[in-house]
Amino acid sequence: MTALELPRVAHRFVEVDGVRVFYREAGDPDAPTLLLLHGFPSASHQYRRLIDALGGRYHLIAPDYPGFGHSDAPASLTYTFDLLADVIEGFCEALGLHRFTLYAFDFGSPVGFRLATRHPEWIAGLVVQNGNAYEEGLSPIARAFVAERPEDGGSEERLRQMLTPGFTRSQYEGGTTDASTVPPESWLLDQHFLDLPGRDVIQLQLAYDYHSNVELYPQWQAWLRKHQPPTLVLWGNRDAIFVEAGAQAFLRDVPDAEVHSFDTGHFALEECVGEIAPLIADFLDRTWA
Repeated sequence: MTALELPRVAHRFVEVDGVRVFYREAGDPDAPTLLLLHGFPSASHQYRRLIDALGGRYHLIAPDYPGFGHSDAPASLTYTFDLLADVIEGFCEALGLHRFTLYAFDFGSPVGFRLATRHPEWIAGLVVQNGNAYEEGLSPIARAFVAERPEDGGSEERLRQMLTPGFTRSQYEGGTTDASTVPPESWLLDQHFLDLPGRDVIQLQLAYDYHSNVELYPQWQAWLRKHQPPTLVLWGNRDAIFVEAGAQAFLRDVPDAEVHSFDTGHFALEECVGEIAPLIADFLDRTWA
């Protein structure tokens, strides 16, 4: 029997400033590298199928942020998007990742753009999948989320609704053409991690800090205009959180960006990985330098 050509995926930890960071890695380190930054409320496991699809040809690395997935979640830390970026920056330093294509999804966008503005020389290209950097991409749900600040009377009760099984499931199945394509273990695993002791406090801290991302949009847009990185934008056009106008907005600052729309929701890889993976492979082949 001929063996199936699936990549060997390693599951490892590396220590960054006293925090054990979990990550998945596949492929030859000498091949084009794709750094996969996950979203809320997920972790690196959201990229399992993409890693299987691309890990035989490219070098793929997917870390869990502190407070997410299998990474440490020290209660002594104050969780902000700056902190997540600090740890991922240290993660890259620890692994010697100094040139890669960045895959930015959801929370991965504010983490990734912070990384890009700190180290533009690291960024060989951008793959943005439902990762917002423009105000027109914010849905009413997202705008309400941004407005939830304690000093402005933000409601912890409303935010806690976003940590419930019903909301977690809706992020995966909402907007899909066929919800049966979404494996239940995807959102159930997310919920398992959300329900661990202390994880709710971490998510609330990040929710109250989300406004800092919107405030940085002009800086990220200026970075795009200045550096003109090769950019591939992939968007689930039925996303209830980040609407499709956010995808088209990238063309304003990177006119040569490639934009593709898919009839699915926020977690577009769940339903459309078979369409998305070849686009990424072609993009890496054409742009890696």
